[in-house]
Amino acid sequence: MDRSSAAEKMDSRVDKLESEPLNGVFRRIKLAFDAALLFFGETTSLTLDSIRTLFTEGFDPADVLRQMASLGVDSIVIVLVVTVATGAVFAYYTAGLSLSVGYSGFVGGSLAYSFLNELGPVLGGVAFAARVGASIAAEIGSMVVTEQVEALRAMAVSPIRYLALPRILACILMLPLLIIIADAAGIWGGYYFAGLQGVAHVDFMNSIYTYVKPGDFINGLLKAIIFGFIVGIVACRQGLRTTQGATGVGRATTSSVVLCILLIFISDVFLSQLLTARFVQP
Repeated sequence: MDRSSAAEKMDSRVDKLESEPLNGVFRRIKLAFDAALLFFGETTSLTLDSIRTLFTEGFDPADVLRQMASLGVDSIVIVLVVTVATGAVFAYYTAGLSLSVGYSGFVGGSLAYSFLNELGPVLGGVAFAARVGASIAAEIGSMVVTEQVEALRAMAVSPIRYLALPRILACILMLPLLIIIADAAGIWGGYYFAGLQGVAHVDFMNSIYTYVKPGDFINGLLKAIIFGFIVGIVACRQGLRTTQGATGVGRATTSSVVLCILLIFISDVFLSQLLTARFVQP
């Protein structure tokens, strides 16, 4: 009897040990799912509050202009470096492959098509997220941990109108302008390096006129608007929920950049299909 009860206890311990790793996995999945629901719920709530504030209380144009200058103008250099380098490398490989088969008539077209539809908006959006997403989250997060946001609420000043809305609008307005610069810089980089590889400049430009349509440029701008909104709303959300002092500010800054970049790539998958279907020629 004692031996049987001891065996039962041992079996129960084994079963418990075997089930703990599985329970740990399920617990992590549940925590990740809960965190995702919390993130999208708070982001949606902040979006709705921002829209309501925009139409009920309005915004200060001076604040938006200051944020456009701070967030957009200061991001030009990093966007230029990223896109020129990418265009140069793209042209280097494409021109080499084209010349190896004796035809260079699609180098300019493929480069411009790729930049206008994909590389310009995505690379510019990622560079913008790295620069601006971190800046917004750190600035607002510092105000939260130093209780400046609570002071605004005590003075009946809406943090949404004063902090979030100007930054979101600045991101939406500035990123498309940066993407136009990014497209031009990337195509110029490809044009220059394709010429160094032996592609005639006339062939490069004729290829662009042949393969690129106005809808490609519109696709990129629409993507830029969505990406700008993602960067603005996510960075503001991460900043406003900052806790635990300086450590929390650093965590909010890091998570803001990571989330912005992930959401840019995820949304790009769906936007590419939707926009291509919208402007496809019958």
